[in-house]
Amino acid sequence: MAHPPLPPIPLEVAQSRLLALVEPLRVEHVDLEGALGRYLAQPLLARRTQPAADVSAMDGYAVASIPADPRWTVIGESAAGHPHTGTIGDGEAVRISTGALLPAGASAVVLQEDIAREGDAIHLEGSAPAPVSRHVRHCGMDFAEGTQVLPAGIAIGPAQIALAMTAGHKHLPVHRRPTVTIIDSGDELARDPEVCPLHQVPASNGLMLAAMMRGLTAETRRIGPVVDTMDALIGAFDAAGDAEVIVTSGGASVGDHDLVRPALEAWGAQLDFWRIAIKPGKPLLVATRRRANGRPQVIVGLPGNPASSMVTAFHFVLPLLRRLLGAAQPMATAITTRLGADVPATGARREFLRAHWDGESVSPVVLQDSGALAAMAASNALIDRPAHTPALAAGEPVSIYQLQNG
Repeated sequence: MAHPPLPPIPLEVAQSRLLALVEPLRVEHVDLEGALGRYLAQPLLARRTQPAADVSAMDGYAVASIPADPRWTVIGESAAGHPHTGTIGDGEAVRISTGALLPAGASAVVLQEDIAREGDAIHLEGSAPAPVSRHVRHCGMDFAEGTQVLPAGIAIGPAQIALAMTAGHKHLPVHRRPTVTIIDSGDELARDPEVCPLHQVPASNGLMLAAMMRGLTAETRRIGPVVDTMDALIGAFDAAGDAEVIVTSGGASVGDHDLVRPALEAWGAQLDFWRIAIKPGKPLLVATRRRANGRPQVIVGLPGNPASSMVTAFHFVLPLLRRLLGAAQPMATAITTRLGADVPATGARREFLRAHWDGESVSPVVLQDSGALAAMAASNALIDRPAHTPALAAGEPVSIYQLQNG
């Protein structure tokens, strides 16, 4: 006697179970340019002090002190990359540029615009002298040698690359990027969008999913569309090879032709969970299969409708890839904004409404059908609506996730 399926599980429970299946991949060292978009595998310690010595923060004159009668004689110049080699005494000044080393004996910089100069004689104009040490970037102001400048797990962007180089590093430790195979399945899918009969639709999900993963994988292979037979699906899984992650699109529901789940079981994969309490995306499944090296091969079965596939990839596939890359925070972070239009009450499942966010307010697109691609392309955010919540009016606060669509 067949048992009824277990009730759908909450989003965060499913995400935690998925991420617990894997560990970050092995560590490799890459040059700074190659580190962009990766995640730091170990805390990064500074190999030098920045600034390495006291430098000027402004253009002006370096002086030893500011006397009651602020007048000095200019004895030289300190330019960026060309320091003054002498020592400043009382009543003396050195012309200095931003970033130049402070000469020995100097303790302050007087701004160029506050100075009147005749030949080598300068004096402070006005009655408010600059305080001692103003406009000086002291040695170690940014960081000191041996201190941690970046934590493990941080995303490496342009600023992190600049910091790492300034801290004395040419290479960074990062986790190896995973390999992924995407399998599109369904008799209704046409490979060629220019040759698509009425009973089919172009197989766009695989291309969409690959685009979402860009930068997070070492290789993304696409297989399909695969017809709805056990033999074809098992053959596609065999063809996926030793990829760390296999993502399927379509065939994960309960219809007569939804064969991904039984095909996985026949292939030797073990189902971890199936069906999530979200809309769209309820039929999502996760399974694993032990590879020759002992590490798990994770299979994420996504629904076939485009919006369902995108939403579940956003909440499951992308966090899984970030986990393999060693991200400290693999999950997307929600932000709070206000509604630009009313939204209806929700039912028994948590809903993610496709929406457009203009930076100040967010409004759901009119058509929320999970097969509506034009509405999905017009969206750059997901409005997070918990289950069993009342309708909200325009102007009320709401949580959203930003998408990559634009």
